[in-house]
Amino acid sequence: MFDKLTENDIDKMKQEIEYRKLVVRKEALEAVKEARAHGDLSENFEYHAAKKDKNQNESRIRYLEKMIKTAQIISDDSKEDEIGLYNTVDLYFEDDDEVETYKLVTTVRGNSMKGLISSESPLGSAILGHKVGDRIYVKVNDKAGYYVVVKRLENTKDDGSDQLRSY
Repeated sequence: MFDKLTENDIDKMKQEIEYRKLVVRKEALEAVKEARAHGDLSENFEYHAAKKDKNQNESRIRYLEKMIKTAQIISDDSKEDEIGLYNTVDLYFEDDDEVETYKLVTTVRGNSMKGLISSESPLGSAILGHKVGDRIYVKVNDKAGYYVVVKRLENTKDDGSDQLRSY
């Protein structure tokens, strides 16, 4: 796996694991126990749904623990005038003649529908470390790419409002 994560990402994952172990696990076990009491398990939809929820919670706990174990810890520090993690940028896409705003985040927080792009994505890795006014080639693959121009850079700290992506 070896996702690049910040200390803050690791802390959020640990908090989620603790919550899932202490709260969600207890609720899921109670739901299974209650559904089991309703009788015949072969046709008991509530029982199967409760078991599924319990298993999904345990799976998420294992996933987060593996992410923490295999993570590559990176710094979220950057120079004042360079694009770094948790900075918001306005990018001019030459091919589309449009300006779009993005916030550069770590992989577990990436959500392109909300304008949060991963620092490991083609666009995120291309703009990382660049400055306002830089024209950058974003390589999509060996045969395709496009140019963007950094129009604005806003240094925004990680306030924790970007939620971890759940699977």
